[in-house]
Amino acid sequence: MFNYLFSLFSNDMGIDLGTANTLVCVKGQGIVLREPSVVAIDKESHNVIAIGVEAKKMLGKTPANIVAVRPLRNGVIADFEVTEQMIRYFIKKVHNRRSLLHPRIVIGIPSGITEVERRAVRESAEQAGAREVYLIEEPMAAAIGANLPINEPFGNMIVDIGGGTTEVAVICLGGMVVSRSLDVAGDEMDEAIVQYFRRKYNLLIGDMTAEDVKIRIGSVFPTFEEQSMEVKGRDQVTGLPKTITITSEEVRQSLAEPMKLIIEIIKETLEETPAELSADLVDRGIVLAGGGALLRGISDLISQETELPVNIAPEPLTCVAMGAGKYLEEIDNLRLRT
Repeated sequence: MFNYLFSLFSNDMGIDLGTANTLVCVKGQGIVLREPSVVAIDKESHNVIAIGVEAKKMLGKTPANIVAVRPLRNGVIADFEVTEQMIRYFIKKVHNRRSLLHPRIVIGIPSGITEVERRAVRESAEQAGAREVYLIEEPMAAAIGANLPINEPFGNMIVDIGGGTTEVAVICLGGMVVSRSLDVAGDEMDEAIVQYFRRKYNLLIGDMTAEDVKIRIGSVFPTFEEQSMEVKGRDQVTGLPKTITITSEEVRQSLAEPMKLIIEIIKETLEETPAELSADLVDRGIVLAGGGALLRGISDLISQETELPVNIAPEPLTCVAMGAGKYLEEIDNLRLRT
């Protein structure tokens, strides 16, 4: 009862602590923060210079004494202290001293992480000022955020393609029956584009440029109208700046390998799904969430490979954060009923 009363006076939040971006959902307000999971640090003093949007602008452009880092790798904490400072910054930015109470936080985590990694996430949030910390696996959070009827007695399949991991799960009666986690997702797609430019054009480009190419003209399935764009980088042979024109077909070729791995993990999950739930999926299909769901043609490609209908969640980028927020509300309802 006291926890419920506390929740009325504090800005409790659900957090999608992603490799690429962090999103925060506050009860009654929806998504209130969406910033890159990037921190800029002074290498000599170890002081944090910038976090989020400002830090991402520095990626690949910092002087020798400053380094811009992503403290999460493949959905798990790679740098505990920096992650703690990043979470603290985001909590402070959302909380904004509007409450005397520390917030309760639900954090989405990859389904495949270890108990040690779970503890690291929990302790980072506690050290950053959370009153209580709950963890929810990202496929479940994404399914809740996508408004799938997860408590019903039939199968729902969710594929969440984020920045660091691809999470696949079949959910029934409020639990994950089969789940898989793969450390191939948006970041690996960007790296595949970087390597393609290097091999074919002897052109060095940065991760941010590769991400821009992926967003603007990237596709994984043939489109009616192919697109093209100019890309600037450094020539590996001459060392001079160089501009080339690349087509969406070339981007599709560069993304073939990471997409092959993602489709394989989806098929493996389907192969382990009980027959009765497989029958449900024939009609209900697969729901895509995460930033990867916005890649052109991805639903067509997965549908072709699995022979199942594939739908994209209404707000794929915010599914995990919204699901984490709704999960916190459900915890309150359970406490009230008990």
